[in-house]
Amino acid sequence: MNMGQIDWGVSPSQNSHEVKMKDIQARGIQAARFGGSQVDRRGFIQKSAVALSSVAATSLFGHSTLVQGSQATDRIRKAVGWGMIQGDLSVEDKFRLAKDVGFEGVEVSRHVSEERSVDPQLLARASEKVGIPIHGVVNGSHPDLQAAIDEAALYGATTVLHVARTDPAGPYMETYRRSQELIRGSIPYAEKKRIKILVENVWATFLIEPLTMARYIDELGSPFVKAYFDVGNVMRWGYPQHWIEVLGNRIDKIHIKEYSLKTAMAQGMAKGFNVPLGEGDIDWKRVRSQLGSIQFRSWATIEMDGGDRQALADMSSRMDRVLSE
Repeated sequence: MNMGQIDWGVSPSQNSHEVKMKDIQARGIQAARFGGSQVDRRGFIQKSAVALSSVAATSLFGHSTLVQGSQATDRIRKAVGWGMIQGDLSVEDKFRLAKDVGFEGVEVSRHVSEERSVDPQLLARASEKVGIPIHGVVNGSHPDLQAAIDEAALYGATTVLHVARTDPAGPYMETYRRSQELIRGSIPYAEKKRIKILVENVWATFLIEPLTMARYIDELGSPFVKAYFDVGNVMRWGYPQHWIEVLGNRIDKIHIKEYSLKTAMAQGMAKGFNVPLGEGDIDWKRVRSQLGSIQFRSWATIEMDGGDRQALADMSSRMDRVLSE
């Protein structure tokens, strides 16, 4: 069965926003856009295209292309989480460090307070000046998705990551429907701003297997709602290659982290993440194969404990190996 053409029948949250998968496919998947019409960062796209296309980029799956700003490419693009860039550095120097060690983009967490994050305007200016894009915003479970979309638009990002969580005090299906309604209410705004809402699989005791997540996304009936697939998170309940097989082209971006089942069983589930990339129990060969089978050509952002220049350079190198060997 082609998992991208599942007919789920009547949705528990069916309404006028929902369309069958064949209609979604007919509308097509929008090309990955860096910047686009929603924001003009004073020539950032043009400058980034020149900087990034000065040399041919070798594909992680054997192709070669020039990275061209907002255009879709023939390879996976490598990014790092902003919070992973550590050290007593200015905002600009943190962007430069990420770029120097081989990352092509940065993902930031949503600005929610002056104490917890850097001012978005400062981030946007530094990103533009250094020439490394902010490709996405992590919203967590914050209910104000439109504000997160606005912040993504400021950066010229293409996506907002959203986490749907269970409510242990309430009925499962109520949580299911309510969480969909939150996303559904923001779809028109996401479409207007040309920024996708990506639902991530996390340890939130919700959407813990791929068929459920596929259905959840399909029922929302918009090409602007996709999956943000975390390779390491699913090891608690299954195997990433199986998730990729089922979710297929619903996957818009991926998070990269390692996981050791051996460590988790011996020391606790959360300890399973405390292993260097490529040295745990993820079958990266099969992950690469499945990503290749869906022709995944988007952002892959590492999400692990950060560090200084040496640590980030090592992670960048390991990321190349697990995705390209």
